[in-house]
Order: sequence, then structure tokens, then C-alpha cells
Amino acid sequence: EVQLVESGGGLIQPGGSLTLSCAASGLTFGNYDMTWIRQAPREGPKWVSIINRAGSNAYYADSVKGRFTISRDNTKNTVYLHMNNLKPEDTGVYRCNLYGNWGPGTQVTVSS
Repeated sequence: EVQLVESGGGLIQPGGSLTLSCAASGLTFGNYDMTWIRQAPREGPKWVSIINRAGSNAYYADSVKGRFTISRDNTKNTVYLHMNNLKPEDTGVYRCNLYGNWGPGTQVTVSS
């Protein structure tokens, strides 16, 4: 079965940086786009970023553009989200998606 496992979240102060990872198994990773979403308390899921199969094209939500960078390593079946200059509004559970499958998420809390 398809499995996605996110990691790298934690508690960090505003202005800090974190790198999230999403490791995939159960299918051919390089055949699919990868997406990051954020689920914040009392809000629905928000799209954050997407990267194409080869990792040559990426798109970002306006709220994170210029601060976040998505990347992937198809040899490791892993997609990354590099988050810089974090803000309290970035707080939430970050989940990755591959071919309609979602991981359980990793918590990011931005607070002083």
C-alpha cells in the first residue's frame, strides 16, 4: 500500500527556519507530482506548494512565496519543504500528497 510519512516539524520562534521531509513508499515516486498542504486549527486545509515529477517546476501559495522552497530527491523517494522566516500564521499540521494519498502530517508551531 501507499505510505507517506512526514517529519521535521517542531516548535520554533518567528523568523526561524525548518525543513520538512516526506518519505513515500508503495509506488513509483518519480511518476507523480508532490504537494504540501497545511491544516491549521479551526481552518480547512490550505494548499502550500507543489512540485512536478522531475523537480524542475514548483509553485507556491502567495502566503509562503519567497520564504518556502519545495524540492525532491527521486533517488530517496522524498520531497522536502524548506521553510524560512517562519511566521505564527505558518503554524499547522503539514501533510504531503501523492496521487491522492496523504500522510499523517507533522506539526509546525511558530511561537515565541
